[in-house]
Amino acid sequence: MLRNLTGLVVIVIGLLFLSSRLDVVSAQSPNAWQDKVDPTVLAAANLGETDFLIYMEQQADLSGAANVSGKEAKGTYVYNQLTATAQQTQPAVTAVLDGLGASHKSFWAVNAILARGNLAAVQAVASLDAVSYISPNGEGTLSLPTQAQAAAAERAPSAVEWNIALVRAPEAWALGFTGQNVVVAGADTGVAWEHAALKGQYRGWNGAEANHDYNWHDAIPVADPVAECPAFSPEPCDDDVLLGGGHGTHTVGTMVGYDGGENQIGMAPGAEWIACRNMKSGVGVIATYMDCMQWFLAPTEIGGGNPDPAMSPHVINNSWGCVEGCDPNTPGGVVNLQILRELSQNIRMAGIVFVASAGNDGPECSTIEFPPAVYPESFTVGATDNMDNIADFSSRGPSILSEDPLNPVLKPNISAPGVDVRSSLRDGSYDTLSGTSMAGPHVAGLVALVISANPALAGEVDAIENLIEQTAVHLTTDEACGGDTADQVPNYTYGWGRIDALAAVEAASAPTSVQLGGVEAQGGSNAGAGLWVAGALLAATGLTLLLRRARRA
Repeated sequence: MLRNLTGLVVIVIGLLFLSSRLDVVSAQSPNAWQDKVDPTVLAAANLGETDFLIYMEQQADLSGAANVSGKEAKGTYVYNQLTATAQQTQPAVTAVLDGLGASHKSFWAVNAILARGNLAAVQAVASLDAVSYISPNGEGTLSLPTQAQAAAAERAPSAVEWNIALVRAPEAWALGFTGQNVVVAGADTGVAWEHAALKGQYRGWNGAEANHDYNWHDAIPVADPVAECPAFSPEPCDDDVLLGGGHGTHTVGTMVGYDGGENQIGMAPGAEWIACRNMKSGVGVIATYMDCMQWFLAPTEIGGGNPDPAMSPHVINNSWGCVEGCDPNTPGGVVNLQILRELSQNIRMAGIVFVASAGNDGPECSTIEFPPAVYPESFTVGATDNMDNIADFSSRGPSILSEDPLNPVLKPNISAPGVDVRSSLRDGSYDTLSGTSMAGPHVAGLVALVISANPALAGEVDAIENLIEQTAVHLTTDEACGGDTADQVPNYTYGWGRIDALAAVEAASAPTSVQLGGVEAQGGSNAGAGLWVAGALLAATGLTLLLRRARRA
């Protein structure tokens, strides 16, 4: 992956320069359809059937969501706009695919289609005006840093785990804020839902029986022979045998886990959780990731029926990152970056906070390099230890997709404990794991605490993130990533610092009136402040315009 900004700027300039040439060439060339297909897809299709993503020319206009108040209303508006656009534009493409016997799956969260077919199918689809570009189905592999053997005392249960105590979550609980009436979501390797620390918090469990409709979705179409999850499992399961012994189960435990006894492992034990499996044994592709994010926007019954945006979560925790097929040096990679960014934008427009782990490629600077962690729409989390030192493995900023070297995108946004964090595992036990995957769930749990302290904050993503940033323990560094000075806050090592749950809920519940997206709410003085978001981030913007101009010629 590209680790400096110069190369990316060169790519943008080169692509825009070529646009005027393609305006002429595409009108004259009998093979103009090839200009809309990534070379790796063409090469694979020449050898036989291959998977490919079809990015549609028309994408939904969600600008009106900014004027909609309330999380449920925002989610419904976004769902209606997205589904209407897909329904209006995709039939011509799917008809061609059906005629050629090519299998396909439609998405509306971003207007795109996953298809599998040969060169004839690729050519036929690429020749349609409704299609903007065809890219590979990029892949991401979940990896943890080298795990040191935690001391016996760290592996044993505590009254409250050190990481939960450090961020002062128990003090927030003492004020009556435990995440009640808030729903958190995990997009990961799945969840062992009957774990003693998780069963009581599962939204699908009423204390007597389980109902997995609207509470669980499995995006994995193939069973893993070494794991226990079937393909499209109808109930929650976690297939991570080797990576962490239950990576997804561990992350959900840090968000909400509590067994009612000595295992107080979660930030928001009063919240409920839902989940989607987007990886098979730690490996997932863009299509399975997109499938889960679409389901979170409008959860469905098992089998996919009757989607309902009112059942969407307040916050999503994500550890996956696109590694292969998202390289900004390649046309298809840039389009995939655009697809994933639009997906992050649409989740945010629906009023859902999207928490992304920064990655485990530190300690070098500019190692936050994989989407979705690179986007300003993601709330990206670095990892700290029990002394508030940044973990050596925690990826540093700036985001490599900062288009303007003089105004780089702040990443990470925030930090949380991520070293030797004890939580739940898939076999019903508990153990410690380290990684930014362990840090992110602390922030997702904190979002639940903040909303329980001030329900009017539900759906107000900018205000929630700003409140968490401003109430964090502000930490400084001499690493000088992105030109940081030794006293600079925020910085590209810690972001705004390490989260402080008590300070955040106190600010959220303070009796001062603030304006939140048109809604008069009670909250702290920071609650209504807008999140600074960098403009024109991706080279994908330039490429998308280029491709559309070429198509219209």
